[in-house]
Amino acid sequence: MARYDARIIGAFEHPTRFAPDKSIVQLHAECAIGAATDAGIDLSEVDGYFCAADAPGLGALSVMDYLNLTPRYADATELGGASYVAHVGRAARAIDAGLCNVALITLAGKPRSANRSSSAAALAITGDRPERDFEVPFGPTTPASYALCAARHMHEYGTTSEQLAWIKVAASRHAAHNPNAWLKDAVTVDDVMASPMIASPLHRLDCCVVTDGGGALILARPEVARTLGRPSIRVLGCGEGIKHQGAGELDLTYTAAVHSGPVAFAESGLEHRQIQYASIYDSFTITVLLALEDLGFCKKGQGGSFVEGGNLISGIGMLPFNTDGGGLCNNHPANRGGMTKVVEAVRQLRGEAHPALQVPDCRFALCHGTGGALGTRHGCATLILSRED
Repeated sequence: MARYDARIIGAFEHPTRFAPDKSIVQLHAECAIGAATDAGIDLSEVDGYFCAADAPGLGALSVMDYLNLTPRYADATELGGASYVAHVGRAARAIDAGLCNVALITLAGKPRSANRSSSAAALAITGDRPERDFEVPFGPTTPASYALCAARHMHEYGTTSEQLAWIKVAASRHAAHNPNAWLKDAVTVDDVMASPMIASPLHRLDCCVVTDGGGALILARPEVARTLGRPSIRVLGCGEGIKHQGAGELDLTYTAAVHSGPVAFAESGLEHRQIQYASIYDSFTITVLLALEDLGFCKKGQGGSFVEGGNLISGIGMLPFNTDGGGLCNNHPANRGGMTKVVEAVRQLRGEAHPALQVPDCRFALCHGTGGALGTRHGCATLILSRED
């Protein structure tokens, strides 16, 4: 069943959500040390390093310098918030190919203390981005981009705001058990509906939090993992996908998960019914609903009925999701949520999630990341992981 020999041996989520007293590279370093401590290795053993555009300065070069690492393999693939999910697959391939033995992946950022929200005025279309001259005149924002997708889905399939609200309700019920969550209070569908409208049809509680912090993961060859005496996690399958505006032929009702999901499932040999836990990128509630459809957990257009009534709540629903509270309530460090999706899946597979939310005998989990903006251009990455028997 297992596609890759590499194991995830270390996982760490920085506990801070507001870090005005720390530099970004310091957060990267603290996350790296946290993951190494979790794995039971020394950072000097790392010979592969992976990061994305959140790495400061010269990116991977600056972080490796700060950590005094001299890896023989480095990868700075940038897929927005999906990067770190993709990095796990790329690190597994690099280890299996003999390019490195121990791979470190880090993420860190300070949008909260820098007062830089994910909406960032106009989709942060600055500098030499090729789309700038075509899109800035219309004043696009990140929430508006996702709101277009939600509105179209409602028009095509009759999805309701109340159904989207159930995704937030599930996340908040989970965050209530997380002492580090930015939003710890459980909310109701009525609470979501009563929150201020940000970009119709999305309310404020349909949107993720903005937090400082970060996280890190470490993968290693199986012979390294066996010496550590710690639970290790196998990578069964991984897929990536890209979706853009298609020269004007843009369908807002699906995401690049239609490309990444089937590859991950095919590599794993698993069926959807075998997935016991799912970490789904949740920048907005509509991001989750579209991903669930595109990953094949329900048919296109049935995402609303799939999530309503608590179907994503651990202990109640058929598909527990984001038991740390996700980006909607817990943490969205650097405005990029892919890292924390993998970290929480590792906790579930190790049996280390909060006892009230731990999926019994969790053997198979899915992680899905989305980076960029759904209404314009984005990338997706999907992982299927298993606990080592």
